[in-house]
Amino acid sequence: MPRAVVAGASGFIGAAVCEALSEDGYDVVRIGRRDAVSWDDPDRIAAAVDGAEVVVNLAGKSVNCRYTDANRDEILRSRIQTTAALRLAISAAGHPPRLWLNASTATIYAHTMDRPHTEADGRIGEGFSVDVARSWEREFFAGDLPRTRRVAMRMAIVLGDGPATRLLLTLARVGFGGPQHDGPWFPHRRYRGIGDDPSGPDVGPPVHRTRGRQKFSWIHLDDVIGAIRFLIARDDLHGPVNLSSPRPSDNAELMRTLRRAVHVPLGIPSWRWMLEPAMWLLRTEPELVLKSRWVLPGVLVDAGYEFSHVDLVDAVDAVVAERAASGQAPRAAS
Repeated sequence: MPRAVVAGASGFIGAAVCEALSEDGYDVVRIGRRDAVSWDDPDRIAAAVDGAEVVVNLAGKSVNCRYTDANRDEILRSRIQTTAALRLAISAAGHPPRLWLNASTATIYAHTMDRPHTEADGRIGEGFSVDVARSWEREFFAGDLPRTRRVAMRMAIVLGDGPATRLLLTLARVGFGGPQHDGPWFPHRRYRGIGDDPSGPDVGPPVHRTRGRQKFSWIHLDDVIGAIRFLIARDDLHGPVNLSSPRPSDNAELMRTLRRAVHVPLGIPSWRWMLEPAMWLLRTEPELVLKSRWVLPGVLVDAGYEFSHVDLVDAVDAVVAERAASGQAPRAAS
């Protein structure tokens, strides 16, 4: 059996990737703190990647948290160190994998309302989340791995049984299901830059008058799996690849769709001064819903990938239907 190595396999994306690769006939080796191969054992990591067909790295602390100094440092460290460990093992392998897929994020692009971002013409943003992505990709593409094709998967927000979707549906259920408006708030330093070359202002948060029309780029979990299978099969694709639906939504449509999914007909509009304390209680950050993420999957579309879920309503309905089929209440769908 061909071998596939999956790092970060315990998350909802990682678990789905492992299941899909097993279905495709791979012997899946998992790397993680609680998996068969530990990050503390470089010899076993080296043995796992040597002779593997593909490596998929999804490791990293969840960004669904408050950006305290400790969490900021761990978000960056967990991505850089795990990627560096894999790169060291692959560079030393006698039979390195032909493909290394590494997670990245579509949050690397700037907040824009006037144009979308593709891999070819996207504008890189600034601040904490962007600096994490830039440092992550810089570590991933460092060095020379002539026998290993590398793809940085710049994922939009993934719709499925994961933390981002659960948070969004929670907001809809508790009455904050109207459009979210940016606005002034007390200065803080949670979004300041990080890493070797931090970017952006030292004090924030940035304020964008979007009136609930900030863009929302997303991708269904089925298409994350589909895109990974597509990238494995296509030897000609490398570098950054946007994983996002070709039809982004906006915040107002997103919240309207989520309200319908949880059977809450009304949702009050939320301004930042309302979201900040609410997100503090939920232990996460308003950036998730206030930043305009407008990303298009240029590489995948040009290469002929056919998305399973193109429209937001269809994607959310698919999640609800899947949860209902598994015997879980639709209101908990996420």
